Amino acid sequence: MPVLKRRRALSVDCVLSLAGFVSRSLFLLIYYHESLMRNGLVFILLFIALPVHAQTDWKLVWSDEFDGARNTGPDLSKWTFDLGGGGFGNRELEIYTNKTENIFNDGQGHLVIRAVKERSGSFTSARIKTEGRFTVKYGKIQARIKIPSGQGMWPAFWMLGDDIGKAGWPDCGEIDVMENIGREPSTVHGTVHGPRYSGKDGITSQYSLPDGSALSRDFHIYSAVWSSGSITFLLDGKTYGTVTPGSLPRGAKWVFDHPFFILLNLAVGGTWPGNPDKTSQFPQEMVIDWVRVWQAAR
Repeated sequence: MPVLKRRRALSVDCVLSLAGFVSRSLFLLIYYHESLMRNGLVFILLFIALPVHAQTDWKLVWSDEFDGARNTGPDLSKWTFDLGGGGFGNRELEIYTNKTENIFNDGQGHLVIRAVKERSGSFTSARIKTEGRFTVKYGKIQARIKIPSGQGMWPAFWMLGDDIGKAGWPDCGEIDVMENIGREPSTVHGTVHGPRYSGKDGITSQYSLPDGSALSRDFHIYSAVWSSGSITFLLDGKTYGTVTPGSLPRGAKWVFDHPFFILLNLAVGGTWPGNPDKTSQFPQEMVIDWVRVWQAAR
């Protein structure tokens, strides 16, 4: 506790200036008492730390506003495609294509990923990623999305470590900024996967709209704020979960310390959401208004 011995009290301006050197997030408590030494006044400053987040100044480092012409595909300088099917380890039913039937700009500032039930009974959709185009290590990763609805729908906005080709999954790390399954229309899930905490053992948080309305009724902003020691999930600016190294199983490795790339996709069916049923309607659309990546301004 710093004690300043003065015969006269410091001015308020001086006190505030001194407090500013300590921190914006500190509370300043000032009091006086009579000193037993030489009848002087002792001026005591107590700085008490409060749990207040310092506000971060963010700088936009990458974005896609999806302002392409109508019925054109995504910007190939920013995105590439995952193609094909096979279930992707989740028993999903869709086959991913790069056809404008499944993915296109609507000419009004949106990218549309459309899941279609083909005449054969199979399903087609699309999955795009920034792998080989853009990666980020730490920052605020956001997208404004209107998700689809119905049993068996599984939209996702997520990230994978760029060392996946060498380390494999889940050692590369996975950050699911947004997942929703059709049978939970009002609930968003934010999850991380890594070695010893993957698949059904992923570390997850979830949030449901308080009025029980479906997320598919409107656009929402899905975000993750990622730093060296934490990943925080937000819906429309509201924090609903944070993961830190202390959240991991004992002895498990924190693998969120290297660059990741971004993915957007609309899956159909699978172990977690279950498959479409007679109530499911097609086509279904995931409409993305924008994707933005911010980093702390230096």
